[in-house]
Amino acid sequence: MQMLTFLLCFGFPFSTAFYFHAGEREEKCLIEDIPRDTLVTGTFKIQQWDTGRHMFLESAPGLGMFVTITTYNDEVILSKLYGPQGTFYFTSHSPGEHIICLESNSTKLVSFGGSRLRIHLDIRVGEHDLDAAIAQAKDKVNELTFQLEHLIEQIEQIVKEQNYQRDREENFRMISEDTNSNVLWWAFAQILIFISVGIFQMKYLKDFFIAKKLV
Repeated sequence: MQMLTFLLCFGFPFSTAFYFHAGEREEKCLIEDIPRDTLVTGTFKIQQWDTGRHMFLESAPGLGMFVTITTYNDEVILSKLYGPQGTFYFTSHSPGEHIICLESNSTKLVSFGGSRLRIHLDIRVGEHDLDAAIAQAKDKVNELTFQLEHLIEQIEQIVKEQNYQRDREENFRMISEDTNSNVLWWAFAQILIFISVGIFQMKYLKDFFIAKKLV
């Protein structure tokens, strides 16, 4: 890990922009002395050295930057993987030195020979950057939107389950009503059969007795 130390004054908000070179997976860190409850915004862009053209080009696809921000008490404030360019921001919880480290996450740079990267970095301390505020607001809105969409999906799933149970209950009710109706008609048919058999037996016995002259 290589340190890039900056001694800065804090009588007013300031911004410092610079670039430095780094190799493959080489971590570069800088130290910022920051007051308490201060917004810090960092914007970076990676350029890659092209040995054929002998110049720094825009980053190749897949190239990214891992940003880690800690205090001297080893408190991790930010640890996030970004693309070849991006903006990170954080608010200091306590006064003192904060360590901002950047490290390439690519392993394909060896093929380019030299593995050289140029990293442009713009650090703004104490400025309530509108872009950062908008980005934070967008992140919150996106998070709330995701949670809302997830909640809506759960509600839709619950409604589907309720509709499914309602359909099952309706089918069960219809089957029960059909079964009860069939049982009632079958009972009525049995009664008719019994009555018919009784009438037939009575008529048969009467005819039998008359034929035998028993009555």
